Amino acid sequence: MEDLRNAIRDIPDFPKKGIVFKDITTLLSDAKSYHRMVDLIAHRYIGQKIDQIVGIEARGFILGAALAYKLGTGITLVRKPGKLPYKTIQKTYQLEYGTDSLEIHSDAFKGGDRVIVADDLLATGGTVAAVIEMVEDCGAQIVECAFLAELEFLKGREKLQSHKVFSLLKF
Repeated sequence: MEDLRNAIRDIPDFPKKGIVFKDITTLLSDAKSYHRMVDLIAHRYIGQKIDQIVGIEARGFILGAALAYKLGTGITLVRKPGKLPYKTIQKTYQLEYGTDSLEIHSDAFKGGDRVIVADDLLATGGTVAAVIEMVEDCGAQIVECAFLAELEFLKGREKLQSHKVFSLLKF
């Protein structure tokens, strides 16, 4: 795992002073690291009945699409408002510095679909908590939330206590 951890670049003071941004583009651009990351996460779910992967805009699309391909499932996209063409469910949630909103197609799942919510990073947990609520409102069952990395000091996992959470790397 240390090789994957080392493949992620720290960017100090981005997007604002005092924040150290975990830049995963360096991991994604290295074929060996990218393949290993996808294989390690996907391996957890092989043999389980998974119907869909839910990818959260935007870096969650990268992980989610690769997992969906590897597991032979479809992918459902969670997007910023106004980006999905059909009827949507929208959820507004709190950020450290304001609010944001996300949408999902209202018909994204068949009743009882078993899904994995995938994103690159678990930080404060606000975004994924909103996604969980929308996914469950659409009638799907969340098997687990899967992340490439988790910033443990932000305690995002605490907002997701009623759901299983897996993070490949922890910082």
